[in-house]
Amino acid sequence: MAAVFFHHVVGDLTVGKPEVAELRDTDTLDAAARAIAASPEGAVPVWRPRASPDEPPSGARFLGMISALDIAAFVAAAGVGDRAMASLVGEVVQPNPGLLREVDPGTRLIDALDLMKQGVKRFLVRKNGTWRGLSKRFSVLYNGKWLKNMEATSPTSASSSTQLSSPTSSTYKFCCLSREDILRFLIGCLGALAPIPLSPISSLGAINPHYCYVEASVPAMKAIQKVPSDPSAVAVVEITPDGTRKIIGDISAYKLWKCDYVAAAWALANLSAGQFVIGADDNESTPISAIPEAPISSSAVEEIGPGRSPRAKKFSSRSIGFLNSQAHQMAFGRMRSTYRGRSAPLMCKSTSTLAAVMAQMLSHRATHVWVTDAESEEDGVLVGVVGYTDIFNAVTRSASPATS
Repeated sequence: MAAVFFHHVVGDLTVGKPEVAELRDTDTLDAAARAIAASPEGAVPVWRPRASPDEPPSGARFLGMISALDIAAFVAAAGVGDRAMASLVGEVVQPNPGLLREVDPGTRLIDALDLMKQGVKRFLVRKNGTWRGLSKRFSVLYNGKWLKNMEATSPTSASSSTQLSSPTSSTYKFCCLSREDILRFLIGCLGALAPIPLSPISSLGAINPHYCYVEASVPAMKAIQKVPSDPSAVAVVEITPDGTRKIIGDISAYKLWKCDYVAAAWALANLSAGQFVIGADDNESTPISAIPEAPISSSAVEEIGPGRSPRAKKFSSRSIGFLNSQAHQMAFGRMRSTYRGRSAPLMCKSTSTLAAVMAQMLSHRATHVWVTDAESEEDGVLVGVVGYTDIFNAVTRSASPATS
């Protein structure tokens, strides 16, 4: 096991992280959409309101996490268009306190990774105060200076607890660390992790063969009901006569990260999974009613307005708008940007190295990469998926209790 996991603490990853901006369960979905657009992994923590204005964030007030997929699915089920965006976050979020853990900045990175492998997706970490973290072998100050563990003879020195001395708790500043932050740190330590990063993901056991998938002909609304919690994605596949699954796209929180939720909800309610991930043509000349097997719901007709034909409703890359911000629109202005190009699944080969997959995930800010068969003569033959947990398991698999 690389010593980097034992020599670094969670506090090392908080440098430059912004203070927590709380999304409360009493906020609207419009507010949640803005928060998600600025967050990693297409999801944000949801908090219960503070008892007093100066109450700091705490794990006790954490309720659960809301994702882009949660919002799109809710709006689709509501069938009232953009009026659903005025609903409260508390109506949508599924309570799951286990997704966030409040940890001390002196927590060893190896212990943090173990928590994330068990399902934790966010760490709430104190940013200020003078602290000294104690582990079995190391003691560290927040400024990065390593010190001799002066309390090695203490009966409590074997614990990984941390002492803190600072002003009252109301003055503490907190930040949230995501799995993306951990992955970014690992990318910066490739040399220390050698030879693991240059090994194929197949040899590391990093490919999860128990992925979720649906056939392209399945209604998109039924497909999202099958989406697991991690990774929050379902593959959309075409099944050949010999039983081979060829991936054509995926429906996930990551893909809907910065979308137009009302447009996405309309598409979820009216399209098959295959139609949803492939989309219509880029110039918006194809009305949705011209796409085979695309029923027009009553809510969709209501949104179009009286006296107008349902055929006026179009579905294309721009109608959902994965790159929805004004900055992105300016940057990509006149470039051809097809829906298929932005909805194409992020894929790698089973022979790809772990470093390559990690780089893919970070560059696309994705939560997962679909794995295809490197030995197949056909492209896109799906064999599994790699997510954060699979990567964390791969880089820590050689850990030994004796080294900690």
